[in-house]
Amino acid sequence: MLNRIILLLLIIPQLIFSQENPTNPNQKFTISGYVKDGKNGEALIGALVYKKDTQLGSSTNEYGFYSLTLPAGKHTLLISFVGYTSIMQEIDLTKNTTLNFEPKEQGRDLQEVEITAEAADKNVKSMEMSVAKLDIKQIQKMPALLGEVDVIKTIQLLPGVTTVGEGASGFNVRGGNIDQNLVLLDEAPVYNSSHLFGFFSVFNPDAVKDVKLIKGGIPSQYGGRVSSILDIRMKEGNNKTYEVNGGIGTIFSRLAIEAPIKKDKASFIIAGRRSYIDVLAKPALKKRQPELADAKFYFYDLTAKINWKINDKNTVFLSGYLGRDVFGAGFTFNWGNTTTSLRWNHIFNSKLFMNMTAFYSNYDYQLGFKQEGTSQKFEWKSNIINYSVKPDFAYYLNSKNTIRFGVQAIYFDFVPGRAAVTDNKSNTINISLENKRGIEYGVYLGNEQKLLPRLTAEYGIRWSFYNYLGEGTVYYYRDTIPNEERPLEREEKAKSWESIKFYHNPEPRLALNYTIDDKSSIKASYNRMAQYIQIVSNTAASTPLDVYTPVTNNIKPLVADQGAIGYFRNFKENMYETSVEIYYKYMQNQLDYIDNSDLLLNKYLEAQLLQGLGRAYGAEVYLRKTKGKLTGWLSYTYSKTERLVRGISNDEWFFSKYDRTHMVNTSATYDWKRFSFSANFVYLSGTPATFPNAKLQLQSVNIPYNTENKRNNYRNTPYHRLDLAVTYNLTRNPEAKKRHSVVVSVYNVYNRRNAFSIYFRTKEGEPMQTEAVRYSVIGTIIPALTYNFRF
Repeated sequence: MLNRIILLLLIIPQLIFSQENPTNPNQKFTISGYVKDGKNGEALIGALVYKKDTQLGSSTNEYGFYSLTLPAGKHTLLISFVGYTSIMQEIDLTKNTTLNFEPKEQGRDLQEVEITAEAADKNVKSMEMSVAKLDIKQIQKMPALLGEVDVIKTIQLLPGVTTVGEGASGFNVRGGNIDQNLVLLDEAPVYNSSHLFGFFSVFNPDAVKDVKLIKGGIPSQYGGRVSSILDIRMKEGNNKTYEVNGGIGTIFSRLAIEAPIKKDKASFIIAGRRSYIDVLAKPALKKRQPELADAKFYFYDLTAKINWKINDKNTVFLSGYLGRDVFGAGFTFNWGNTTTSLRWNHIFNSKLFMNMTAFYSNYDYQLGFKQEGTSQKFEWKSNIINYSVKPDFAYYLNSKNTIRFGVQAIYFDFVPGRAAVTDNKSNTINISLENKRGIEYGVYLGNEQKLLPRLTAEYGIRWSFYNYLGEGTVYYYRDTIPNEERPLEREEKAKSWESIKFYHNPEPRLALNYTIDDKSSIKASYNRMAQYIQIVSNTAASTPLDVYTPVTNNIKPLVADQGAIGYFRNFKENMYETSVEIYYKYMQNQLDYIDNSDLLLNKYLEAQLLQGLGRAYGAEVYLRKTKGKLTGWLSYTYSKTERLVRGISNDEWFFSKYDRTHMVNTSATYDWKRFSFSANFVYLSGTPATFPNAKLQLQSVNIPYNTENKRNNYRNTPYHRLDLAVTYNLTRNPEAKKRHSVVVSVYNVYNRRNAFSIYFRTKEGEPMQTEAVRYSVIGTIIPALTYNFRF
């Protein structure tokens, strides 16, 4: 069945191609081409190309391509992209025509007014809901920890997005775990999006062009995760002239170089960062703690991309990322991501566009200990490797229908642990776990259709498949009472590439937009998503040591159904954007664990796993100001996230560890002359935690316990924080090629000691008393100074 579906989808383009110039009694023709930045040649995503004074138009895709079908005759086209000068062009349409446009960025005065690169009324008229799109220029103005611009920290200021605390990797969307977010860098998945245990993201802002977070109403071309898609697009590289960007900060510096290889035909960008905490701290450590003089604690990343326009119909892109964190002080601990993406854009005809992607992704970590003066040591390595091929097609049928279809295959190679222990006699014991392998397939078909002048629908289906493959040992367990380890029934050996277990899931998608008037609309969406890999962790926050496991004969796929409805309205000529969304998400087969489970290097791990239900629901209110000297947003989220697992918490619904009942986020930027002032404020309800409500005393030792047997029965204290920043542009002429600026920022302005966790201990000097202790990752004001340059 799967082979037939893939074959059909591959034949469709040829059938369409063969009908490039069919006989058409209505005499309609198609205009197609690219819209790119006139200054550097970067593709403009979401630019509008439309017929003046009508609703007939098209927006550019992720590669800047558009296609618009109009009746034969004379037309006036408008090309619009906020922050850029609009283009008006008269055409006499007598045949299919290729037209490329290169609007130029507006001057400083207008740039200060327009902070977003979208159509002014896109909030109301687009199909997108539960979607946030951030301009990298806006991100660069916002205050950040130690003055370093951070994509992940910025999206945590959006409604419905949070984290369990400072020092936690990744982010949580509408109550989901971090593994439920598909993070893409030029379409390749990134499994750990954080440096330095969550304090910084792995994405270099100098190499990022576009950031898009999809929380709901997920189109059919996306799959593999149930909570969100974070789609990050890298710059292609300036194909007009050379350009250098960089910065020198408090703990790391960065540099990006981009230039044409052949003007308007090929270009490249290469960007790198490296922290120097170890270099700055080494003199002090050598003097005060000589044993730590050779300690290692730094991170680095390198991002590169090259593109080549072969001809008007073919363009290829090659991009890559390499990043690593290294820690060591009597031990070795490092982790990192490596990705490579090769993409080919091909235009079959004026209506059919294809992007073919092949990518490689590898996330790995290493941990080691060695006893000085002996041969005793412990070494552990783990990683997850992906290979994928994915052709995507867009067929612009007419001005009312845009059809998207494609296929994808991903090969997974899981290495849960290559580990060995060496004793003091140099005897090595191998305690490694076997690799796990599998292939995930996906086929999809979707259409965005204008049903009525005020009603537009986007509907489709994705059908996903997963084949759990040998070689390796297959474990079969007997059932037992809930919250107890399942007894082993038998073990079997599977041959290489032998199919052990096969799963498939239909994933329907639907989105509706009813435009009430030019200023307001009602939107609704539904999507089902299936996820075939989950993270194995029972800690409060994710760590680099977390292991991913695929579905097996003992673990079923995670499936989530989400519905949302929202009201969207703009005010004062689109100066203010507002939205109110209500959502409900229901999840099946979420991973959980029996009490006192052993998750690390345990070949019988699956006997200790539980799978249960989850639900998340809430409301998100969002107000954004997009024009004027003062810009920014204010959001409030009310949410509940709960789980139900047999054998846990008396078989009752309990709060997930990612639950935050109330979330208030605000971000504001004010531009004045050569200064830019910015501020962020965050308030979050405390995360749930399991606290004892009684204690036993045995021989003057306090033993806390929970008499109710309930999980997450209390909450940590609320989290709140204020950050401020001032940017001063040293260059008087904002249009000058050479530009310099200084950023002064203060993180945690009023010195709040937010609780990451609370634990209990016997009070010192009073052995019969127990006290609660608050653990804070950051408990002080953190000022920073950063110098940025561009030439």
